[in-house]
Amino acid sequence: LSPSATAAGDDFARPGFDAAHWDELPVPAHWPLHGYGAPAYTNTGYPFPVDPPRLPDENPTGDYRRLFDLPEEWPVGEDAVLRFEGVESCARVWLNGRELGHFKGSRLPHEFAVGGLLRARGNVLAVRVHQWSSGSYLEDQDQWWLPGIFREVTLERRPEGAVRDFFVHASYDHTSGAGTLRVECEPQGRVLVPELGIDMATGEWTSMAVSPWTAETPRLYAGELVTGGERIGLRIGFRTVEVADGVLRVNGRRVLFRGVNRHEFHPESGRALDLETMRRDLLLMKRHNINAVRTSHYPPHPAFLGLCDELGVWVVDECDLETHGFHALGWRGNPVDDERWTPALLDRAARMVERDKNHPSVVMWSLGNESGSGAGLSAMARWIRDRDPSRPLHYEGDPSCRDTDVYSRMYADHAEVDRIGRRAEEPYEDSELDARRRGLPFILCEYAHAMGNGPGGLSEYQRLFETHERCQGGFVWEWIDHGIARHTPDGQRYFAYGGDFGEELHDGNFCCDGLLFPDRTPSPGLLELKKVVEPVRIEAGPDAGTVRIANGHDFADLSHLAFSWSYEIEGVSVAEGRLDVPSLAPGGSTELKLPAPPPSSRAGEAWWTVRAALTDPAPWAEAGHEVAWGQFADTSRPLDGGGPMEATGRTAPRSDEEAASVRLGPGVFDAATGALRSLGGFRVEGPRLDVWRAPTDNDEGAPWQSEVRHGPLWRRIGLHRMRHRVDEVRADGDALLVRARLAPAGSGLGLRAEYRWTSDGERLSLVVAVAPEGDWPCPLPRLGVRLDVPGEFGEAQWFGGGPGEAYPDTRAASRIGRYTMPVDAMQTPYVRPQENGARADVRWARLTRPDGAGVRIEGAPAFWFTARRWTAERLDAAAHTSDLVPGETVRVHLDHAQHGIGTQSCGPGVLPEHWLG
Repeated sequence: LSPSATAAGDDFARPGFDAAHWDELPVPAHWPLHGYGAPAYTNTGYPFPVDPPRLPDENPTGDYRRLFDLPEEWPVGEDAVLRFEGVESCARVWLNGRELGHFKGSRLPHEFAVGGLLRARGNVLAVRVHQWSSGSYLEDQDQWWLPGIFREVTLERRPEGAVRDFFVHASYDHTSGAGTLRVECEPQGRVLVPELGIDMATGEWTSMAVSPWTAETPRLYAGELVTGGERIGLRIGFRTVEVADGVLRVNGRRVLFRGVNRHEFHPESGRALDLETMRRDLLLMKRHNINAVRTSHYPPHPAFLGLCDELGVWVVDECDLETHGFHALGWRGNPVDDERWTPALLDRAARMVERDKNHPSVVMWSLGNESGSGAGLSAMARWIRDRDPSRPLHYEGDPSCRDTDVYSRMYADHAEVDRIGRRAEEPYEDSELDARRRGLPFILCEYAHAMGNGPGGLSEYQRLFETHERCQGGFVWEWIDHGIARHTPDGQRYFAYGGDFGEELHDGNFCCDGLLFPDRTPSPGLLELKKVVEPVRIEAGPDAGTVRIANGHDFADLSHLAFSWSYEIEGVSVAEGRLDVPSLAPGGSTELKLPAPPPSSRAGEAWWTVRAALTDPAPWAEAGHEVAWGQFADTSRPLDGGGPMEATGRTAPRSDEEAASVRLGPGVFDAATGALRSLGGFRVEGPRLDVWRAPTDNDEGAPWQSEVRHGPLWRRIGLHRMRHRVDEVRADGDALLVRARLAPAGSGLGLRAEYRWTSDGERLSLVVAVAPEGDWPCPLPRLGVRLDVPGEFGEAQWFGGGPGEAYPDTRAASRIGRYTMPVDAMQTPYVRPQENGARADVRWARLTRPDGAGVRIEGAPAFWFTARRWTAERLDAAAHTSDLVPGETVRVHLDHAQHGIGTQSCGPGVLPEHWLG
């Protein structure tokens, strides 16, 4: 590895060069992830001076050598192709001492004809890779800069008569059910599809009845392309994509994208992914009701698209193009508006289309991402339309939409999406272009920024997508956190982000904004998305004891699903059974009568839960996999108990002057402060008013946001440093009354709190009244009390929402039930620690020791329940999960209300209906 592009000569490419002292590096790989140099993360800024096409002298350069022999059966002298699938960012290539050339375009393939240079034994392949090149100005995607040969390098025989290129055209006529097939090939050959009885010459076309390919029903027909020198397997999917009447349609039907943006990433290998990791990604997507991928912001590994064909995923295939860093310069010098760069742009477009054109899963081409506008993009659009008129074009960065077939936006808020859905958006400055844009289908190519705790507001977006025909869904940003695995000196694993490698320019943890944690564990955000976008809606019917079921699939009926019901009282199932649901067509709905509630002596709330699960195994999930569920209360059943005790007590507080304490039922209070010190003989502290939470990434917001960012405002007010003052502690009849004030230093803002304690002799009851003082400029993060209990109370049980965390605008996936888990398991390990772990709608909770002894908390109305082994202040101070050290106390938050989450890390903030207030 050399520090610059010119620091070493070309001698290493000579066959006789002695490289015995060189280190070994696996390929595919990125050299910074193997100890050579360091990764660097930026969102939009170039990590080098912007002076296109020039580069700094400091340009890390890696030299590779590989010695190889040909297989015994390889005919020496036959044509062959040396193919590179991906190299960042520029490569010079030599074979047996002969320089073949150089190439750029990191996430795109490049081939060299090498047949005449090969020898049976002792071939030497030499490659020089520069971290930076002029091509880097076209590759300013939001990701780690990771140089190296990170995709496969292959040598392929090309016998005489082998296929040089082929293009499968397989359309579907939804009115007749006929598929039409034509295969272009150079040289000419024959096309065989035994299942359809096809044996025809290339260039000819034929029509026949077929089953179409869709993401829900990914029907592929096995075929073969035969020429004089080669036989190539084909997987043919018949489908037609078009924009008709202002709607994007596949096979004549409107499609709704339940999509994600997917960067290629692995916490140990970066963008060098193996086939198993790609398959795992797609299985997780399918199991979480995701049906579409935007390949942000470059074509993926080609094997990924083959898996999308097989498993059924709509793909927006995006070109390896982003010049976002020019935005800070007012787009001055932007390559897409400079004709000198147009050949490079056309080269990238062609390499994408030619590589991926035979995949039925690819339903749109995307010109690139966040590159402004210019003649270069128009040239790309013209070339792609001429080469492949069967697919619409996508691009978000030009508001005129002059080169696209869909109107695409990023992070438009709910109100704007509603206006766009009604075709009532703000007009574009050019009336002709405005009229054209207003007639296009609309997608959110990025929305619901999944950074840290969140994203909030998914349900409200989905309602808009399902209400307005024009709004055809979107792609959540993004699929996976880009945290790089590291270890502390004592071996504890954590994930690093921007700035952890000493970068002089970086964008912190903005790379950790995915629905998966770096180790591919689903986040609460992914579980929320699964629920919000589920393709079957299950809701309470209009009459008591009925359920309404609607099929939200675009193509599939419900024959592949089995429906069941369960009837639960206080979170315990007392009866369950099968529910016979007709095989509804897409868009159909029905209302069904549920069985009569079973008799039960169990007291408490009763809930119906109806589930839809796979009847048979699918390529992406086992039989019984839950696709959708709905839950609603049995309002006909009276609530027999289960609520908290009445506030009126039957015992009076007793003072113990010697111990400076007050006894009330099972509780012992500090006589001076009114704080509860002991409960049933267990040491406790509190509960006292608490309004602070460790701000989430969405609380903090993005610096460019014009809306108020609540996290910074909370800090300016001083909510993270509130001070408590006790004004009064006294007996009030059979109650203990404590009055206090909570306020930050240097401010006139405050909160008056009154704690009223009563007891029936065995239990304590607390009623808290809070009144604000001053003109508060924002909602509070939370409003509740914090109770500290012994660390041995490490097992939690509760009746309420679960099993995972939820907040006011991220609670769709929260089911009412009875749950048990260790306190440690209630934590959500966001890469940058922040508020997490709240359970919604909790009626009661217990915290116990291993022997079952502990405390039980009941509340009315239902409350938010959080338990952790560190304070919110320590959570806020931590930069990585390894900074959180469990203490000897369990901190229990019992909140009357929480502020919502939103997506203000790169999108709209919390909707007003989810504000705390």
